[in-house]
Amino acid sequence: MYQTKRRIKKGPIIIALLIIIIGVGGFFAIKEISYRMSDTYKLLKIGYSEQETDILLKKYDKEKLSKLIKDKKLEPNIPKLLQQKYYMEKNLDRYLKYLKENTDVTVKEAVSLVNVNRDRDFYEKMEKTDTSKGDLMLVNKYYKLTKDFKPKNIVPISNQFSYEGNEISKQVYEKYRSMWNDAKEEGLLLIVNSSYRDYEVQDAVWKEYAEAHGEEWADNKAARAGSSEHETGLALDIVTNNVVMNEFENTDEFKWLQKNAYKYGFILRYPKNKENITGYEYESWHYRYVGEKVAKEIHDMDITFDEYYAYYLDK
Repeated sequence: MYQTKRRIKKGPIIIALLIIIIGVGGFFAIKEISYRMSDTYKLLKIGYSEQETDILLKKYDKEKLSKLIKDKKLEPNIPKLLQQKYYMEKNLDRYLKYLKENTDVTVKEAVSLVNVNRDRDFYEKMEKTDTSKGDLMLVNKYYKLTKDFKPKNIVPISNQFSYEGNEISKQVYEKYRSMWNDAKEEGLLLIVNSSYRDYEVQDAVWKEYAEAHGEEWADNKAARAGSSEHETGLALDIVTNNVVMNEFENTDEFKWLQKNAYKYGFILRYPKNKENITGYEYESWHYRYVGEKVAKEIHDMDITFDEYYAYYLDK
């Protein structure tokens, strides 16, 4: 008895295969269209590398990405800037301009300099110091005290701790005496050489320098009236016996202060190799009171008060 062979109907199979092909093709087509509409594709088309694109996607929100894509302008410094610890979005345009005008400056340096307003000339567009910040007020060549500003609780410093005629804020005096006593226990002697000065005295100091050596020299050595930390009642010039200021860094007292001043709330205000940020030559003798918490943070991060203020207090 013979079995009848069944014919396989090819029509339904072909239709099924076509459906599968169209489906797979459609899937990949949709996927390709979706990719071409993505921020990743658009950033790569502008010219950003895969690594730069990844940084932009992680650091920027949708609104900022849309603006960047809309401009269609390659800014290779933006991804580099976004990776900097002290990057501030409000300063982006200033960073880019500064880097364009100063090609020898690194991205890290540009962030530090622009944050402290060094993309402007000293004493240009002076802002009023926010004295409500108390111990953390900023006074420099961009932030100025008014002529009638008078710090509270200014008291005389005993000749035991200072040369004659010095005054300072009471709370700073208390912290300084504590520091002085601990240094003395280690056989060291700290002496306050200069402290609080009012507006008129500071004005006289600067004018004396300017008349003798010119304004540029005076600006490197002293602040113009209203722009000196000594007017806050929070700054002390500290030396030791029989040592002039420029030689203080060679003393054991200076070495001790480097290791311990922050524990009492003091910072070395104008460090070495930070002249372009602070606006002043290195002063191993000039110490500013900012409180123990902030002094430790500045010490640990190895930054200036100008940088700390810009990023943590004035954001």
